[in-house]
Amino acid sequence: MAKRAWVTPITIIIVLLAGFAAYLFLQPKTELNGQQQQSAVPVRTQTVAIEEFRDVIEALGTAKANESVEITSQQQGVVDKIYFKDGDNVKQGQLLVELNAREELAKVQELQFRLGEATRQLERLKNLAREKVTSQQQLEEQQTLVNQTQAQLEVAKAQLAQMNIYAPFDGQLGLRAVSPGSLVTPGDTITTLDDAMPIKVDFSVPELYFASLAVDQEIIARSAAYPSEQFNGRIETINSRIDPITRTVKVRAIIDNKSGRIRPGMLLQIILLRSIDDAIILPEKALLPIQNRQYVFVVTPDQRAKRVEVTIGRRKPGIVEITNGLKPGDEVVVEGIIRLRDGIPVTVQGAK
Repeated sequence: MAKRAWVTPITIIIVLLAGFAAYLFLQPKTELNGQQQQSAVPVRTQTVAIEEFRDVIEALGTAKANESVEITSQQQGVVDKIYFKDGDNVKQGQLLVELNAREELAKVQELQFRLGEATRQLERLKNLAREKVTSQQQLEEQQTLVNQTQAQLEVAKAQLAQMNIYAPFDGQLGLRAVSPGSLVTPGDTITTLDDAMPIKVDFSVPELYFASLAVDQEIIARSAAYPSEQFNGRIETINSRIDPITRTVKVRAIIDNKSGRIRPGMLLQIILLRSIDDAIILPEKALLPIQNRQYVFVVTPDQRAKRVEVTIGRRKPGIVEITNGLKPGDEVVVEGIIRLRDGIPVTVQGAK
């Protein structure tokens, strides 16, 4: 009877409640441990190291020929002969075009004849003047006639010379715009001539960097036409004025262009090197800005994320200089930062 009194409905209920309480006490710990294992955030990191930081100024410039001219005629005339082909390289003084000059040549010959006659008449009058047979007035009038004829002859010779068109300097010709038999007038373009060795590059630099510019400073130029090449040059001139609207200063650089690969009119990307320093550099995406401060997450030895305040310095597209807060060897999170908080476990999936 005593054993039966011990096992009662109340006893059974108490045992069940105790077992349920033990289950509630132990089960959350097990689940929490599982959640802690599952809550580790996958991240990618970069090991902090001292790297070379190149502080540069970037700009866009336009290539211009060292000397450039449109070849035109100073006289109206018909093209008689052409002595060049499209794109020819020519030397200074080389004959390019000859206009029909029969009329100008005839005028020169006529004036030469008249000058000869006037000169002989002048000599005759001088002889007569010695014998006092002629007046001084006649002698002076004849001298004036000789001088006038001489001047007219010089003008005619100049006009005759202008019927031949020469290259004013060494360079490369452009496309020919006339043909034999074409009538050209003063100002009509016959072709173009460019001296592109060396070549000039004009570009603008913000006023902020004015103090960093200097004559003979080296530059690097790149062209979309030659993406794998760079062209070295130097600053030749810095404009004396700052543009009050754009707040930029115009700069002209010189590139030797011995290969002739840069052509006038090309768009060039210009890089000016200001300084080369050793610094800690991180991708901008590693930064976590909070109010006016900047933070990064460092992975601790026990694989947890630790938020660290840093001081930033100079910036370049995609990267930033860290001046304080990190040391070489620190492992900084560069991907997965959005899901992190201080002290959370992390799983490093890749390091740079």
